[in-house]
Order: sequence, then structure tokens, then C-alpha cells
Amino acid sequence: MFSVTIQNETYSVEKTDESTFVNDKSLDWDLEWISDRKIHLIHKHQSIEAELVSLDKETKTLQIRLEGKTATLQLKDRFDLLLEKMGMNNLNSGAAKDIKAPMPGLILELKVKAGDEVKKGDVVLILEAMKMENIIKAPGDGIIKSIKVNLKQSVEKTKS
Repeated sequence: MFSVTIQNETYSVEKTDESTFVNDKSLDWDLEWISDRKIHLIHKHQSIEAELVSLDKETKTLQIRLEGKTATLQLKDRFDLLLEKMGMNNLNSGAAKDIKAPMPGLILELKVKAGDEVKKGDVVLILEAMKMENIIKAPGDGIIKSIKVNLKQSVEKTKS
């Protein structure tokens, strides 16, 4: 499952072997790839050609051209949607004042100490939750001022 946002409207998309569903409604489209960037669609007896104009994998943004008009689509896969649900979707917004627990768990490893310099995406700690190890990363560049948890300490989910 993933979501697509186009012109400030978000659609839930789920693909199975048999069909594709948008907002829980089955898509009745016949499509055929013309090339690696072009697709031919038939919907309600209407022929439509779509072309991929650009794709930014890092931001999961793509531009498509439909019938001479260009549209920008923002994609979120199931992992993006899970992070959003857990309140971790704004971690790319730069340096954070605090890094908060996204879920209850146990601190397994502390990868940094006060005074350490971190870059966005550096691992700061490992949190065990639901019998899984979760890597908690730095949301932005900065210097660790203090660590308010201890190794093997249980933590609760902290609201933003």
C-alpha cells in the first residue's frame, strides 16, 4: 500500500496480483507500457498516453505528462506511512532540539555521547520495541548536548 498526493489531494493505492485499488475502489484500466517512460491507458473506452517527465527518488516526487499537461505527484510507501503514523514524518526538517521515542521500548545501545557531532542520518541509538531492533537516526546535523536516557532503560512513546 502507498499513497499518492496530486494537487493537494491524497489517494490511497493498493496493488494486488489481480487489481489495483484507489481509495478502496478497483481501477478498471487497461494499460500497456510503450517504453520505459511512456504508458498507454484505456479507461472507459478513452485512450490516454502518460509519460514520466522526471523522478526524484530521494524525495519520492515524480512529474508525469498526461495529454499535454504536466502534474507533480508525491509518493509515500508503506514505510513512509508507518513513520507518519508513529509521528516520525518530520525528521527531515533539520536539526532537532530533542530526539523522542517513537514507540515504547528498551534502550539497547547508545551510539553517541554528549559532545559528539552527528550528521543527518547518523545512528544515535538502538531501541528494542515489539521484539525488533529499531535504529533511531539523527534528524539533522548537530552536536549532542546531553543524553537523558541510560542503557537498558525502558522508555515510553513521547508526544511531540
